[in-house]
Amino acid sequence: MSGLFEAELLTELMLRYWKHPFAERIPFRQQLLETAAEVLRASNRGEKFLEDVPPAEMNLVAALWYAEWNSAAESTEGPAAERQAWLDSVRKAVPSCFCSQNHLE
Repeated sequence: MSGLFEAELLTELMLRYWKHPFAERIPFRQQLLETAAEVLRASNRGEKFLEDVPPAEMNLVAALWYAEWNSAAESTEGPAAERQAWLDSVRKAVPSCFCSQNHLE
């Protein structure tokens, strides 16, 4: 239960702090988190989503980023430039979430 709360909290904070245009939309946040959870489950099974992140090292931040990147690419909803700005901001702010942990040593 606490893990779910922390995931919901991190998702909301990421959306608000980096000013995602849909940060206020509860259904969007819920769908984004559910998609990220699916990415994490698939990563546990060995599926690779990001070139520089091995499946065993996939993390919630990268999964949320991937879920939004995929959603933005498939959707015409909302301001594309603002969604891309959010993606860019997250990736620049926490680059350690987007590479193998071996590269951090």
